[in-house]
Amino acid sequence: MKDRPEDRVEQVRAALETVTDPEIDESVTSLEFISALEVGERGEVSIEFRLPTYWCAPNFAFLMASDMRDAVGALSWVQGVSVKLLDHFSAGLINRGVALKQGFREAFPGESDDDLAVVRQKFLGKSFERRQELLVRHLLERGQRAEGLTALSLRGLLGLALEAEGDRLRALYAFAWRRLWPAWGEERLAFVTLDGQALVAGELSRYLRRLAGVRRNAEFNGGICRSLLAERKADLLTAT
Repeated sequence: MKDRPEDRVEQVRAALETVTDPEIDESVTSLEFISALEVGERGEVSIEFRLPTYWCAPNFAFLMASDMRDAVGALSWVQGVSVKLLDHFSAGLINRGVALKQGFREAFPGESDDDLAVVRQKFLGKSFERRQELLVRHLLERGQRAEGLTALSLRGLLGLALEAEGDRLRALYAFAWRRLWPAWGEERLAFVTLDGQALVAGELSRYLRRLAGVRRNAEFNGGICRSLLAERKADLLTAT
């Protein structure tokens, strides 16, 4: 049975939920970056988004735009995806590069020594640590012991009976875990360092304190981001 138009819109929104601002590790939908979304009768999807300032880093903007294209394009019924960044000093280059499926170096020749994959991996690592800290603290607060968590496999973690918040944190963490180590099976340790080493139960508290710094930095940046975006939206409404 063919999906209803409203069902397809929700599927697109769900796909966009998996796309995050790389610096903040929050989805482009929860940050309210998406300004317009249309789904055509033949499966064409059009997305427009706006960032908090005109001067947001172009590599981050390019990363989000290309991830939106790929996440939505993976839906079985989608026949084409158009992603357009609005009101940004590099919007023309970014929109053209994403439409042509170029890499960041191709879209911005001579502007960057780092490939987009390097940028993505760097911020994936930060996302992994932030999500790990939140999940481990949540589990410890609910009676799990450090010795048990440091020995827990991913399969064991996925089998834990958790309430809604714990299930949400686990899903976010497992997603980052799998992206970092796509070749690992579920029998591998669930909680490891960023370089794949086992955690030590007796050092877990100190380890979590270090990760808390990563989380607090992301939360601080997220607060600034939301404030700037709110001001930008207010200015746009005033102008109209």
